[in-house]
Amino acid sequence: MYAIIEVGGKQFKAFENQQLYIPKLADEVGTSCTLGKVLLLDDAQGNVRMGNPIVEGVTVKAKVLGHDRGDKIIVFKKKRRKGYKVKRGHRQDYTQIIIESILK
Repeated sequence: MYAIIEVGGKQFKAFENQQLYIPKLADEVGTSCTLGKVLLLDDAQGNVRMGNPIVEGVTVKAKVLGHDRGDKIIVFKKKRRKGYKVKRGHRQDYTQIIIESILK
């Protein structure tokens, strides 16, 4: 059984007992959270339920394992012949979760 969920504007394919890195959530480490935006649900028998835009009555229960930051990305901007150069870095914040169950 798996579900396609949307978190932070991004879509993830979630199986039970799978660890995911998703955009940062405000939940504390060790707490459970409910992800309610389920776009597609496929159960073990092969029945597929697609949402319009979300599947009603289906939620995904997850546990927050930790918060982390991604690798640094260098953002360099330049306009030739103008003397304009800017160099900045960016690190995205992520939350590591484990999918506990997919509830119908």
